[in-house]
Amino acid sequence: MRRTILIVEDDPLVKESLFEILSQEGYEVTMAQDGKEGLDLLADRPADVVLTDLKMPEMGGMEFLSECQERFPDVDVVVMTSYGSIESAVEAMKLGAADYLTKPINDEEIKILLQRIFETRRLKEENAGLREQLAEKRSHFHNIIGSDPKMQRIYQLIQAIQDTDTTVLLKGESGTGKGMVAQAIHYSDPARKDGPYVEVSCGAIPRDLLESELFGHVKGAFTSAIRDRMGRFEMANGGTILLDEIDALPPYLQVKLLRVLQQKVFEKVGDTKTVSVNVRIIAATNRDLEEDIRKGNFREDLYYRLNVITIEVPPLRARREDIPQLIEHFLTYYNTKTKRQVRGVAKDALKVLVNYDWPGNVRELENLIERACVLAEGDMITIENFPRDLSSRVQATVSSPMGTRLKDVLLEPEKRVIVEALEQTGWNRKKAAVILRINRTTLYNKMKKHNLL
Repeated sequence: MRRTILIVEDDPLVKESLFEILSQEGYEVTMAQDGKEGLDLLADRPADVVLTDLKMPEMGGMEFLSECQERFPDVDVVVMTSYGSIESAVEAMKLGAADYLTKPINDEEIKILLQRIFETRRLKEENAGLREQLAEKRSHFHNIIGSDPKMQRIYQLIQAIQDTDTTVLLKGESGTGKGMVAQAIHYSDPARKDGPYVEVSCGAIPRDLLESELFGHVKGAFTSAIRDRMGRFEMANGGTILLDEIDALPPYLQVKLLRVLQQKVFEKVGDTKTVSVNVRIIAATNRDLEEDIRKGNFREDLYYRLNVITIEVPPLRARREDIPQLIEHFLTYYNTKTKRQVRGVAKDALKVLVNYDWPGNVRELENLIERACVLAEGDMITIENFPRDLSSRVQATVSSPMGTRLKDVLLEPEKRVIVEALEQTGWNRKKAAVILRINRTTLYNKMKKHNLL
């Protein structure tokens, strides 16, 4: 696009001279006799830069500058003045003018000045574009949706480990999107993204079949083994395997998994031949594995092998600001799937959704939006499209603190203060602890309590 310049000047000789110089430089130039005409031209066809005389009939240069800034803030204004009026030009720059030129105008001086202004504009435009791209990446990362600071830290952590083979442990309540995070880890890895991605729900497979499912078997290994079978680890070779509900693994398989983690080798059921695999292992759980260790249900050495990098996926109630964005995403999807044209959610209905605690997390929200999209009679989802007990449960949660402990009531304000201190220090715990006047260990424990790690 050609850059556009507006000349506001009542002297015809100066005006024509500037027009000739700037046109030869490739700029698109328009001219106005005075400030009023200049503003009318800007309203009709915005310019990038305005060259204006400070002394004009009808509307003075300062008045024009002020009006131009108020109505057209993206326009750079350069004022032109005589040598004896430089003080006025300096005053104009204090009021927001980009620069000034003294008459008579030097051809090279104005060329250099405009090059500098347009170079600055180009850099600003590029920076604005990059900020938009970064904002888009932060809110949509490999199909994960969320702009909350806790989600930002997950994105950053995924990018930090993307070119490694590091084992990852995903923690979080059911329905928070641990599977989506695992996929993001896989597809962020340049060495594995084109390889297989395999998910195994350890809790959904009968225990007597779990070893065969994970590691495969050979013909005759047991009664129903009528042929050799490849296990999930072998299927995932060259890629990533997600072991969901890792807490459901029985003790004898925990030992076998520990060997895979340490050496990347195993034997199929009924075979003595060792199989080697190159696979990144991601484990996921919604349980407290440390509590399972204390109870003797989970091996401590396996836990520490899995717990190289831990990602805590926050519950939806801990990132309520992401709810409208998630709703918009699910509406777009289910409008297409159900052949509906629902534009959005009514204000009172949206308030209910934001205030609800979402025990089923993102999965529950998705199911509700699908239901509401199907039931919506108009182009907006209303409270009438929600399950009958949803609004009453929200109202009970929001308006009835009776029986609530003071400690619980104060949790949210405490969390808000901690987040503000962390954001103020760029999430530097040491500096944040100084601001909060607590030691770093106390801050760490509070961050853990509030799901801020």
